[in-house]
Amino acid sequence: MNSRQRREKRIAAAEGYLTLDLPAQALAELDAVPDPQEAAYMVSFLRGMALRQLDRHDEAIEAFDVAAAINGKNIDLLLAQAWCFKRVGRLDRAIEVTEKAYQVSPKTALVLYNLACYLALAGRKNDALSWLGRALRVDASYARLIPDEHDFDSLRHDIDFRQLVELAEKPIAPRSK
Repeated sequence: MNSRQRREKRIAAAEGYLTLDLPAQALAELDAVPDPQEAAYMVSFLRGMALRQLDRHDEAIEAFDVAAAINGKNIDLLLAQAWCFKRVGRLDRAIEVTEKAYQVSPKTALVLYNLACYLALAGRKNDALSWLGRALRVDASYARLIPDEHDFDSLRHDIDFRQLVELAEKPIAPRSK
């Protein structure tokens, strides 16, 4: 087995461990990748994901920064990076990174929804409602997440928020001819 094959095998093992929620094992596999610079994006991205699962968010952000320098337009990377920024109290950076994800993929409901969440946490009600409305128009199933989403707690009693949620929960009637 050559170096490339060993590298691919270790990376695949790390992905498998992450799927099984075994981040420490994933990190061990990544540490054993031969010539990691040959797969720097994937190694850094997976390292960030493993560190994120271990709640080592500052370290995850560092790994994600390396990956972003190589391919800063990967939605999974951007969303994971923003998620970590939120957890270290950097809402400004979470919003900034999620806005970048929006530029890359403007019709991805998860991007729109997460941006609404971060803006709500930042106290930017009108912006949060606007992005939440967009998310719900792209994928109405996100309405089922709202009742358990603590990021919207500051808006729970807001009339505009409640109207938006009620509207999203109503089935759309077919148009009559």
